[in-house]
Formats: sequence, C-alpha cells, structure tokens
Amino acid sequence: MFDALSPEEWTAVRLSLRVAFWATLVSLPFGIAVAYVLARGRFWGHALLNGIVHLPLILPPVVTGYVLLLLFGRRTPVGAFLEETFGIVFAFRWTGAALAGGIMGFPLLVRAIRLSLEAVDRRLEDAAGTLGASPAWVFLTVTLPLILPGIVAGMILCFAKAMGEFGATITFVSNIPGETQTLPSAIYTFTQVPGGDAGALRLTAISVVVSMAALLGSELLARRIGRRMSHEAVG
Repeated sequence: MFDALSPEEWTAVRLSLRVAFWATLVSLPFGIAVAYVLARGRFWGHALLNGIVHLPLILPPVVTGYVLLLLFGRRTPVGAFLEETFGIVFAFRWTGAALAGGIMGFPLLVRAIRLSLEAVDRRLEDAAGTLGASPAWVFLTVTLPLILPGIVAGMILCFAKAMGEFGATITFVSNIPGETQTLPSAIYTFTQVPGGDAGALRLTAISVVVSMAALLGSELLARRIGRRMSHEAVG
C-alpha cells in the first residue's frame, strides 16, 4: 500500500501528520487549563464557557473555518498584527490547517481531561495540602499523575480529529498541494478527477490505519499508565 503512493500522496500524508502533531501539542496546555476550570470552577458563566468550548462539535465545520478566516485572515486586524509583529501567518498556510485542526479537536481533548479530573479523589489533594504543599505543587505531584490517562486519551483523540479535519481546513486554508493539502483534501481532490479512485482508496486506507492505530495506542497506553499508578498506590 505504501509503496504505491506517489510523491504528492506522501506529501499529503507527511503534512497531515505534521498538522495533527502541532495542533495537539499547542492545544494541550490550554486544554488542561480549561478542563481544570470547568471541572473545579464554580463561577458565573461556567455554562457559557462550557458551551463555547464544545461549540466546534455542534457548528458545521465550514462555519468554523469561515470564522477563522474572518479572525485570522491576512487583512484582518488580528491577522495583520500577527504577521507584522511575529511573522505568523495562518490563512492559506499549513499553520492555519494546524490551527483549524486544533480548534476542532479541542473539545475532545478538554472533555477527556475534565472527566479524569472529576474522577480524582479530592482527599488525596487535601492531604498533600495539609502537609504544606502549595496548590501548584499539589497539582504537579498529585493531580497531574492521576489524570495522565485522560490526558493521553484526549491527546490521541485531538490528534485523530485534527488529522481528519476537512471542512474547517479547506475553508480557512484552501487546498494547496504541498502547503495545505492534507489527507482529507487530497482524497477530495482525487474524487473530483477521472481515474482518481485508486489514489482516493489508497489515502482512505492510510487514514483508517492511522486513526485505528491512534485509538488502539491510546487505549493501551492509558491502561498501562493506570496499572502502573495502581501498583505504585498499593506499594
């Protein structure tokens, strides 16, 4: 299967992996922070924040991509500021594909981490606090290890979602070969040209393999981390 890929198809595969990697990596600290606020915070606007976080799951992906274009286009105030100040360009660049993928996968990341936080026994954190540990130190040494399986699961889900995102990506960054043409965009292109069925099938098979590997890897890694933590707790 892999031997039959053309250079253009390999480019789409590598670009998809690159986009998904950076989308997940950049989303992670924000995901942990937002999940913590949603799991532990009690404040006015809690429901509103929760709704905003999960909005990308409800909105049509094309709408999300169009909003990103309105916010981060090169002629918009934010887009112009980022380009002139930091040299960062999102619109019609692979960085924009990573941004779109990260936003679409963010709700999955937050939800997995939030569920892990809500399952943590608060008495363990309170015990560490009574021993003089600061809240930050309690989070790093007690809470973070306990929610690690949820973090891993959320990262894998975010990665898979970012890699498979199509609607928001093609709306925000278009379908430029070698720059923004990810696996879904390449598959779409193949379906629009005569004789492209073989290429579409090859890339579809790769998408399925990578997604299944990510999900199975997430499950196995989360179980291994959970068993290790259980052994350490018993010991």
